[in-house]
Amino acid sequence: MELVIMADTHVPKRARDLPAPLWAAVEAADVVLHAGDWVDVSLLDELEARSRRLVGVYGNNDGPPLRARLPEVARVELGGLRVAVVHETGPKTRREERCAADFGDCDLLVFGHSHIPWDTVAPGGLRLLNPGSPTDRRAQPHATYLTARAAAGRLDRVELHRLPPR
Repeated sequence: MELVIMADTHVPKRARDLPAPLWAAVEAADVVLHAGDWVDVSLLDELEARSRRLVGVYGNNDGPPLRARLPEVARVELGGLRVAVVHETGPKTRREERCAADFGDCDLLVFGHSHIPWDTVAPGGLRLLNPGSPTDRRAQPHATYLTARAAAGRLDRVELHRLPPR
């Protein structure tokens, strides 16, 4: 099962649209995971239309129309992998310990908010992934998103994709 993982898209405030390479990845993926801060419901509509399956949550910059359609936390099973998606996990200090306590029944936690790519493993084996942002790199050298594969309860081929400057 091929996954595309994104967060903090902020469309149309930080960009008019998602970058073309990300749209191509979305259309090729089995599942798209979005960890919040969409900003406008039109991107949700378009991702639903162009994805085979979309799992998303709302973020702190998402207003009532998005919050009416998306949960704060999503939990799904993908290829035998127990996955949770949430926007915020709090400060980076002791993140792994907090997340292991809150999401210890999962294999993978996808989160956003910081716009900083993150890939660590918490005590107990919970994998934490933050894809960064494909549209608002802030202090990062590149705008980014992730792809991965879920199969037989394992996550592999995790790849951080750096997008060309706009």
